[in-house]
Amino acid sequence: MPQTKTRKPRELTGRAVLFWLLGFFGLVFAVNGVLVQAATSTFGGLETSSSYKAGLKFKDDIEQAERQAALHWKVDGKLVDKGGEAVLDLTVRDAKGLPVTGLTGTARLAHPATSRLDHEISLAAQGAGALHGVVAAPPGQWELIIDLDRGGDRVFRSRSRVTLK
Repeated sequence: MPQTKTRKPRELTGRAVLFWLLGFFGLVFAVNGVLVQAATSTFGGLETSSSYKAGLKFKDDIEQAERQAALHWKVDGKLVDKGGEAVLDLTVRDAKGLPVTGLTGTARLAHPATSRLDHEISLAAQGAGALHGVVAAPPGQWELIIDLDRGGDRVFRSRSRVTLK
């Protein structure tokens, strides 16, 4: 009968346990470091840099909204997606239905998740009480923010959720 060699089981030493623990926790820390770096480098959803300063401006925002409501303007807008371009047309009429002139304006397509994807729309006058602007923007959900100015002061602001298809 042939003799078989029996192998002696490998002994678990304190040094081996130390290396296994250090390796395990080293891997956990490395993965956490990669995930933290990815999370902090991609965060773009900051709405305001200072909540305290925004809180101080809140009273001014309320007063501005009351002045806007007192104008009784009717602002109609149409946003159309034309092959990757968002075309915005606005008409502004006063309380009597007459076109409001002397306005300059800007609009912004604000991405709901990150400000890095926002698109600014310059509005140009297209006759009495009419403004027009075009910007390249991909399809999706957006917040359309329209600001109309007269003499350097904002007199109208509108925020609405829109979908470009």
